[in-house]
Amino acid sequence: MAQRAVWLISHEPGSPLCGTVRFSRRYPTVEKRATVFNGASYVPVPEDGPFLKALLFELRLLRDDKDFSESRDSCSHINKTSIYALPIGGEELWPVVAFMKNGMIYACVPLVEQTLSPRPPLISISGISQGFELLFGVQGFLYSGQKNDSELNTKLSQLPDLLLQACPFGTLLDANLQNSLDSINFASVTHPQKQPTWKAGTYKGKPQVSISITEKVKSMQYDKQDIADTWQVIGVVTCKCDLEGSMPNVTISLSLPTNGSPLQDILVHPCVTSLDSAILTSSSIDAADDSAFSGPYKFPLTPPLESFNLCYYTSQVPVPPILGFYQVKEEEVQLKITVNLKLHESVKNSFEFCEARIPFYNRGPVTHVEYKVSFGQLEVFREKSLLIWNIGQKFPKSMEISLSGTVTFGAKSHEKQPFDQICIGGTAYLKLHFRILDYTLTGCYADQHSVQVFASGKPKISTYRKLISSDYYIWNSKAPAPVTYGSLLL
Repeated sequence: MAQRAVWLISHEPGSPLCGTVRFSRRYPTVEKRATVFNGASYVPVPEDGPFLKALLFELRLLRDDKDFSESRDSCSHINKTSIYALPIGGEELWPVVAFMKNGMIYACVPLVEQTLSPRPPLISISGISQGFELLFGVQGFLYSGQKNDSELNTKLSQLPDLLLQACPFGTLLDANLQNSLDSINFASVTHPQKQPTWKAGTYKGKPQVSISITEKVKSMQYDKQDIADTWQVIGVVTCKCDLEGSMPNVTISLSLPTNGSPLQDILVHPCVTSLDSAILTSSSIDAADDSAFSGPYKFPLTPPLESFNLCYYTSQVPVPPILGFYQVKEEEVQLKITVNLKLHESVKNSFEFCEARIPFYNRGPVTHVEYKVSFGQLEVFREKSLLIWNIGQKFPKSMEISLSGTVTFGAKSHEKQPFDQICIGGTAYLKLHFRILDYTLTGCYADQHSVQVFASGKPKISTYRKLISSDYYIWNSKAPAPVTYGSLLL
């Protein structure tokens, strides 16, 4: 007898989604047991968003839901048990225990310790009765003596810790949550929580949560058949939680689109209170592992007052955002250069800025430049022996641009001219610098509706994303030997 997941959903007819998930808890250990017991009939527990939509549809609580549905509205599917089968992603999640009381929907998914095809009789599934007992216990706790929304929010904020006591690992031990409240010495609704020693003070003001995802993409491109190009994404999620109370609880979820690249090597801030084992074991080292966890990535936490980095991650995306070709041919005091750049079709074609820097080391000053550019503008810094190709904020419709020309140098002066130990002879590179706002290469995003805050007041939730280039090199295809990240650190 165990539960795979539990939800509390407030029914809000006037909102776009007609409801909000106020609390959710999944039990990964029970989910692993479900995969074994259910076998080929196993259907995974969905993320909060799809579950919310499917449940409200099944309960006929969606706005403008007037169309007839054979699976829901036919006479052969009259429901008298509060046990539902939710259509999600072409499959049916069953059994789902759900009922509504005082504008709050209580739902859970019991573990069925056998195959689901054919469906066993309800009376043989012990987890269903346990699920009802748990949900009635939660409902009784929330509304016993509850007078206003502030008290309800306070009790909702206590649920994560209460369920650790009352329902550890999805197995119900005590449906009377008040007993669990007393056993772990929670403060009552009328008494504030004790200030933790690591938290210097408390926030007073309008509640708000800010989440910023910044991804940096690195790349080394050679355009050589015998040398593979390399690229990698490194991401950081920065948060600022301005919430009243001594120990507010927040759950932040990161999601990926269907074709998103899984996050790997995830490191989390110490304020994260628990984590799915699948998140911790997703590593870029094991290249043979094709079962990378693709989310959602949930981070329950008790945030500090200051801004903090919630997590770091890496990801191996299929292709770099900009593919490049760079060729340099030396003719006495002249260099003939050719540059081709192509923006991948999957990348957002809207830059805050984008430029290519082409340095010339171990030579004299630039005395003359003849060039032809298909897009953007070229700036020449003669004393620095540097060309900067300002591409601008968009690539053309073809997604391809080119630069070709001849650069002439004067006499070499060791005191003023730039020197580099690597870029000798034909070894040369161009370096791309760009930034794209409201975009990540992995597709990673933080949905405002998936952020759960267990504190007084309804916070304003803001999310931001950006992609930045970092160590994005395109090397001369005529260079005698490849240059790696390691050599650049020498």
